[in-house]
Amino acid sequence: MTEHVEDIVVIPEKSQNYLNERQLLDYRSHREQLIRWTLTLGKDPEKAEGYAHETARARSYRLDRFYRWVWQNQTDGYTLEITTDHADEYLKYLAYQEHSKTFKASCQKAIKMLFKWQNFQQGKDIDWEPVINFNQYNGTSQPRDFLTREERRKLREASLEHGSVPHYNSVTPEERDKWKAHLAQRFGKPKEEIGMDDWERANSWKEPSIIWTAMDAGLRPIEVGRARVSWIDLENDLLRIPREDSSKNTENWTVSLLERTTNILEKWIEEREQYPKYEDTDKLWLTRNDNPYGTQSLNYLLERICKTADLPKEDRDLTWYSIRHSVGTYMTREEGLAAAQAQLRHKSEQTTMKYDQAPLEDRKEALERMG
Repeated sequence: MTEHVEDIVVIPEKSQNYLNERQLLDYRSHREQLIRWTLTLGKDPEKAEGYAHETARARSYRLDRFYRWVWQNQTDGYTLEITTDHADEYLKYLAYQEHSKTFKASCQKAIKMLFKWQNFQQGKDIDWEPVINFNQYNGTSQPRDFLTREERRKLREASLEHGSVPHYNSVTPEERDKWKAHLAQRFGKPKEEIGMDDWERANSWKEPSIIWTAMDAGLRPIEVGRARVSWIDLENDLLRIPREDSSKNTENWTVSLLERTTNILEKWIEEREQYPKYEDTDKLWLTRNDNPYGTQSLNYLLERICKTADLPKEDRDLTWYSIRHSVGTYMTREEGLAAAQAQLRHKSEQTTMKYDQAPLEDRKEALERMG
């Protein structure tokens, strides 16, 4: 049985399969301490400020990959004595791998956090200057993975088109048979069992409602996973996120939505009542496997809709956070830092400062006016 700390997997399956029973006991204790420290103290130990849940989950996963690499390539077996030499060799290894620059930079940040934990928890004095630096921008620069205004429009429109099928009565019997075969594969059931309910489900409002809400609110992956029907204020075009559901459990948040977005949400809320899996939960969205959405499932959703929208991906790292970054940049541009801080639910204005830059298209227009 897989063990969790605050819904974070303590020992991923690959490490469970690699270690023996006694090593597992030792590694489990180490991982539990590190995960709890990351969540409660990891960001700023002196202020007792931890990382957001999704950041802690991602770093925990990346550190486990790093440990396994060390065991298999540096130490010829299990150890918890991780050194800066191990870290430098791992970065050299990553440099040749076909991962995105964002992923490589995230691995580097996770390892830096590990050394910070060793210094704080174990009294060590590790000062690591990486031999390779994948972090190419500081905290105030504009994020690379960014959506322009035009791309945001295309993404909204593509979400309405993606996965849809024609009306049942608008196709010939031959075409209908082909569509039934398509839906059978899509929903994993025999073609002869495909009925009108499957046809309607193919034109579901679920994915458009996720995309449109995220495009307004800049929802983090963990917020999509935690979202509840009770958050939605259709009458006032708002999301009302209670403190216990916010990503850092700090305060209640009220977030503005477009009227067009609340129209789509209203359609989805009516639709979701027809599905048995939502009978005993207030969760707003669940995956096909009845799980809350997370980073991986949302990145996959975004990838599919970007393909429908024909958005360019060359030399870019488009992830779910691309949506959030675009909300921050344009809200700052249109209404200022205070509005962006409230819309993105940042506790500190310093966090919002990285969005206080003119987007690329605005800078081009300025150059044209300058002559």
